[in-house]
Amino acid sequence: MSTGPGADSAPVHQPTLKTRRRGETFSSLGIRNYRLFFTGAIVSNTGTWMARITQDWLVLSITGSAAAVGITTALQFLPMLLFGLYGGVIADRYPKRNLLLVSQAALGLCGIALAVLTLSGNVQVWHVYLIAFLLGMVTVVDNPARQSFVSEMVGPAQLRNAVSLNSANFQSARLIGPAVAGVLIAGVGSGWAFLLNGLSFIAPLISLLLMRTGELHKVERAPRGKGQLREGLRYVAGRPDLIWPIVLVGFIGTFGFNFPIWLTAFSSDVFHVGAGTYGFLNTLMAAGSLVGALAAARRGSTRLRMLVIAAAVFGILEIAAALSPTFWLFALLLVPIGMIGLTVNIAANSAVQMATDPAMRGRVMSLYMMVFAGGTPIGAPLLGWVTDTYGARAGFAAGGAISLLAAVVVGLVLARVGGLKVAWAWRHGHPRVRVVSRERLAVVA
Repeated sequence: MSTGPGADSAPVHQPTLKTRRRGETFSSLGIRNYRLFFTGAIVSNTGTWMARITQDWLVLSITGSAAAVGITTALQFLPMLLFGLYGGVIADRYPKRNLLLVSQAALGLCGIALAVLTLSGNVQVWHVYLIAFLLGMVTVVDNPARQSFVSEMVGPAQLRNAVSLNSANFQSARLIGPAVAGVLIAGVGSGWAFLLNGLSFIAPLISLLLMRTGELHKVERAPRGKGQLREGLRYVAGRPDLIWPIVLVGFIGTFGFNFPIWLTAFSSDVFHVGAGTYGFLNTLMAAGSLVGALAAARRGSTRLRMLVIAAAVFGILEIAAALSPTFWLFALLLVPIGMIGLTVNIAANSAVQMATDPAMRGRVMSLYMMVFAGGTPIGAPLLGWVTDTYGARAGFAAGGAISLLAAVVVGLVLARVGGLKVAWAWRHGHPRVRVVSRERLAVVA
């Protein structure tokens, strides 16, 4: 695809973005810089998942409240909502590798600080709140820099594959991290999980330092100047193929991805299981997410139609899980929920990145992450309150229902923008449904 100004003129009536060819599942790992990045990330991602599970369980243990877990999650993502767009401006203006060296070191220090407080026996819930907020401040810059740095490592031809492998990396760590966290919490306490998380960031720092900067794909950095934030917003506002995927993942990220609240509530209040089983539930969801990521790495195109369908299925599965009468049915449904949820995230992420001019990618991806993750400060406390007041099943079902409704509405808007219409026909005594262009429907009529 074009990576210059011509990318701005992608036709609105065809919401389909294709790569040049269908690549191998792990083709991006043939690039040395990306291979280093991938290796360092899987270590730090494992530590991150350990810390996430441990943090949620620690807050629940201290307060006994699902709403408090929601507040912790909200504080971690609040900086993205408030300052996320400025992080994109910084990512477009400065060398991304240098930004990542600073941000990864800061994330490691936050993990070590929480470990010291916990191991000393002095940790209080406000300590967790504060460190969660500081982590969020770091990710304001880390997220857009890391997302857009992928294209500099692999180039446009391998971008979609690398985005999918990044998600596979994150979900592979999710298979290990929660299980290890559950064992550590039960065996030696939460502090050791936090300590291992802090030390895990040494790996990405080493990988960044070992990269060959001469092999990075050069991207023209945005010069310092006024109006860059408004320029990025105008760019997205004029592109339906960018704005509607961002709107959809915004609703799903805000209301459909509050799993720390729901899984802790289901574990403690519905099925009455301990930290080890809570880690097991997260591992099941991660297994599904990993399958979804690897499947996405093999696909050669990103279709907005697939994104909308996956989002609708995601909402339906969440409602089904919320109504599950038994523990094992609930646990098994977490696998497809993880798979379809990851499909939604990758489809939207890669579609937005591949349709964006490289000089604007940091700002566009910061908007994407601000909408996807920045809505959590709104959704997490709200759904935490619903969960506390009306029960875990009501909270989970509400998140699924909102995700389903958002998928239906965005699907109808994209169909209208693209000139599409649902055509019904009877063939051999059975109804047949197709999505066709209005022009084709008129010719057939």
